[in-house]
Amino acid sequence: MISQSSGMLGILELDEGPFECTPVAPHEGSLLNPATFGLPILTEIVEGALAERVIRGDPSLEGACVTAAHRLVERGATIIVGDCGFLIRHQDAISAAVDVPVITSSLLLIPTLLRQLAPAKKLAVLTADTRHLGEELLNVQNVRDRERLVIGGIEGGIYMRNTVARPLVRTDLDQIEHEVGECIAQLRGQHPEVAMLLFECTGFPVVSKALRRKTKLPIYDITDLCSMTVNAVLGRNPT
Repeated sequence: MISQSSGMLGILELDEGPFECTPVAPHEGSLLNPATFGLPILTEIVEGALAERVIRGDPSLEGACVTAAHRLVERGATIIVGDCGFLIRHQDAISAAVDVPVITSSLLLIPTLLRQLAPAKKLAVLTADTRHLGEELLNVQNVRDRERLVIGGIEGGIYMRNTVARPLVRTDLDQIEHEVGECIAQLRGQHPEVAMLLFECTGFPVVSKALRRKTKLPIYDITDLCSMTVNAVLGRNPT
């Protein structure tokens, strides 16, 4: 285990409000689980950042994101990561405000992943809500690259209903795996060229391992980008 003096991961948490049930320890693979990175974790709630406001893109949250990032750095964070992929809207503002690496979303990986694939293959992006995953968040300028990108979401499912509920309701792992797995199956049926998957939602990494086994496809999520950054910043070899 890494000592606290070696570095700490600062997480910008959404303002989830009260819980319907007693909070539980983060699952294996979760961004919020210190064992995921072997690194101590600091969290700061972004004031007013309810899931529905972050997902739909409320620009008034940018100042709160920057304030929370400053607090994390003051507390010793050496890397800052966002606990919702839709925080990518504030990537530039946050990274300009602090002098540590900032990772707001796994969507930052899109250009790299597209270039890993053969020209005839496609990258599928799985999101919590396709209705608000606009072109500006994908940031793919090349027309041919955009044609190789397919988007799927689970906005009609139980997971999203629980996520925006007040009080917040936790969704069982089996339900998340089912909904994301069904979405993957639909995308692959529509686009047989899909050869790689990227999970936008930070709630999906807890089922990444299981879905890698089931789909036999490479799956990337926020924890992969975070691990790469942690290794680079702390001079660690990948495990």
